[in-house]
Amino acid sequence: MFGFFKRSSQAQSARRVTEVGWAITDPKAALIWDDPEPFRRDLPRAASAKSVQGCPAAIDFDSRHIMIRCPVDLNLRIRLEEGQAPVLENADGARSTIRPKQIGQMVSIVNPAEWRHPKRPILQIITPYIFLADEVAYLNQVPPYLDYLPDPLPGVLISGRFPVHVWPRPLMWAFEWHDTSKNLVLRRGQPWFYVRFDTPDPSKATRLVEAEITAPVQRYIDEISGVTNYVNRTYALFERAKKRRPEQLLVPRGGRKATRSAGKCPVAA
Repeated sequence: MFGFFKRSSQAQSARRVTEVGWAITDPKAALIWDDPEPFRRDLPRAASAKSVQGCPAAIDFDSRHIMIRCPVDLNLRIRLEEGQAPVLENADGARSTIRPKQIGQMVSIVNPAEWRHPKRPILQIITPYIFLADEVAYLNQVPPYLDYLPDPLPGVLISGRFPVHVWPRPLMWAFEWHDTSKNLVLRRGQPWFYVRFDTPDPSKATRLVEAEITAPVQRYIDEISGVTNYVNRTYALFERAKKRRPEQLLVPRGGRKATRSAGKCPVAA
């Protein structure tokens, strides 16, 4: 397997881009989940040749981000009472566009014993997004800090980083609720979070390719999924995962055509 990584690295070094595959793995209501898209700014034509729109550093930084949009409308509040389990409520009630059963299936409250702060609940939404690669690529999941949101959320997104060439798993949206006196309001289509990728060569661009989840790749994903329920420090399992990894994770859907580009400038960091 290590020989495969060496050969793959040599072959990829001749390319001008690093390919990263993406897929939506849950077929149930899959149409509510938008394709990942390159971050772009809707700006007027620059009035000056020295304007920020033409700054190479700013353009390069922006183009490294891939945006994921929120799939649903949610208006949630939470009740915290001493000695009782936290209760999540749908503030929209009968006016909500999502049924209560689906909210319960989609949104979960992390066990209070696992919170970072006793008065800051953590919510999780499991997404069906999978990213994978056949060369070294680390995914960074970060808040949508490049977009201006007129109504800021009452807390912070919990960011994360992991290697998608070894550890392809569904992304989780995890939110730490700081001001529980305010509702958590999410709107369908708004910027939800970004992903960006680190690779050994920061000069190469990253290109997103819609991927086919083959049977061997699905078995590998299944072996990875849920291990956090049994052990801590899952990074220690990476070496074991490499030995069981299929030789090819990224199988482009419908051939070698790239479905999304990360912009004109390199996005691999």
